[in-house]
Amino acid sequence: MATKNQMMRRAALLSAALATVLTGGAVPASGVEPAPPGPATSRPATATPDGTAPADGTTAPTGDAPPPGEPASPGEPAHPGGPATSTGDPGGDPTGGPAGEPGGARGMTDPAAPDAPADPAAPGSAGVPGDQPSLVRGDPRDFGAHIFQGNAFDTCQAPSAATMRAWHGTSPFGAVGVYIGGRGRACPKQKHLSPDWVRSVDQQGWKLLPIYVGSQSPCVIAKNKRKVRMSSKDPYGQGKREGLDAVRQAQHLGMGKSSAVYLDMEAYRYKRKSCADTTLRFIQGWNSAVRAQGYVAGYYSSANYGIAHLEKARAAGARGLPTAVWFARWRTRPSVDGEKNLHPRAWQPHRRIHQHTGNVKRTYGGHTVHIDQNLVDAPVAVVG
Repeated sequence: MATKNQMMRRAALLSAALATVLTGGAVPASGVEPAPPGPATSRPATATPDGTAPADGTTAPTGDAPPPGEPASPGEPAHPGGPATSTGDPGGDPTGGPAGEPGGARGMTDPAAPDAPADPAAPGSAGVPGDQPSLVRGDPRDFGAHIFQGNAFDTCQAPSAATMRAWHGTSPFGAVGVYIGGRGRACPKQKHLSPDWVRSVDQQGWKLLPIYVGSQSPCVIAKNKRKVRMSSKDPYGQGKREGLDAVRQAQHLGMGKSSAVYLDMEAYRYKRKSCADTTLRFIQGWNSAVRAQGYVAGYYSSANYGIAHLEKARAAGARGLPTAVWFARWRTRPSVDGEKNLHPRAWQPHRRIHQHTGNVKRTYGGHTVHIDQNLVDAPVAVVG
């Protein structure tokens, strides 16, 4: 006769199997890399998309690159296109889930995305059955986040304060994605980005979307990112260390607690299980460290790759997922709700950014900038 522990173990395995059946084992498939628009509000208003793409100063990978239509990362070229399949939701409390490791009394508490403990047996770890899936839902303003709804652009090199002033009010954008750090950042020498610049553009009325380009997946597709691949030895620990660095960079620039910081993870071959497991643990560690410092953990990737992977992990019951997602899918109508690789009720409300246009030049107020364009309904930086 089975013991109580054996029965509980069987129930957990049955739950994981059921989640796999209900999702068809499918993972979303297409994306472009996002960047945020518009000003942050206490209770945001609706906005209409404009459509422009990110510019990081790098060129899209060739050969082993994702199909056209799928971008690489905010501010970096992506690779558009490709059909996607939607996954069914196996159920679960939209706001619940194990408490895990929220980061202590001072931490940013997102009840819909409890952090996975630094325990190799945590749900979502390699070979460990998942919990009941969470939709990662709930209004982020309820735990201190500031929301922006509208059009945003991102670019590899933060524009000068004069350019930002010229664009404010003349362009359709109200927010800008800025690359604040990370060893994979394509423009490490930022000519203008500084605490003074942040204060200046904030006073002009801009909202900021901080982006951190850290270590990349072991199976990253872009050749120019392979030199910064993460280690498979302790990806959770490495993610935590880089998450702490992301918060330090944000703090240095004057972005305070409750600010969102978006981890930029370029497209990777998530169907390779060992690589997917390593990458997920890194993301969970990064999220845990960011939230423990009272910041909001966001995640940017291609809709057909990194976003598809996270949706698959969510449906399988993984914990420690990002609070907000920024998906890159180019050459498609701007929409934060229409991404086929995300469950329609997952990461809602005010938890999504769609990067819909990439690598374009735009001129406003006599100033030209190479950008990516995004439609935003998600957390932004808190300045001051």
